Amino acid sequence: MRRASFIATVLVAIMSYSEKSFGQANWELGLRISDNVSAEATIPIAAAPRWHPAVYFDRFGLASYFDWMFAISGGPRGLKFYPGVGPEIYFGDDVDFDIAGNFGAEYSFDFPLTVALDWRPSFRATEGFDFQAGNLGVSARFRFGEGVRFRRVN
Repeated sequence: MRRASFIATVLVAIMSYSEKSFGQANWELGLRISDNVSAEATIPIAAAPRWHPAVYFDRFGLASYFDWMFAISGGPRGLKFYPGVGPEIYFGDDVDFDIAGNFGAEYSFDFPLTVALDWRPSFRATEGFDFQAGNLGVSARFRFGEGVRFRRVN
């Protein structure tokens, strides 16, 4: 219970800190390569958060993450960091439900390509409460829209 309280506190602090946040202005669609290949999209919701759905193929599953975007003050224009959280559900002989984190860094080029490196640890909620630490992946996404367009959140 203390671990869940700590995680909730960190997420609230991250969500409320928007001084250096940069929102995503473009939709993106691409592939993520990890221990389980997936197709994913990023869809802006408001100024800073985005919806990050994914469809896993090796073991069929659906995931839906909500990410908050941050940039380093004075850093490269296209470099962003994001923490996120969301549910994952995997189908097969058994159905597994996970609550996963989504922590990563991405770089958006001046042409319509974004590359990312992220880590998606999860807590399996079915058949006990088991922590899965794997799922480190690399993504390449096509950005719909022109150039790098990010809005400063004030």
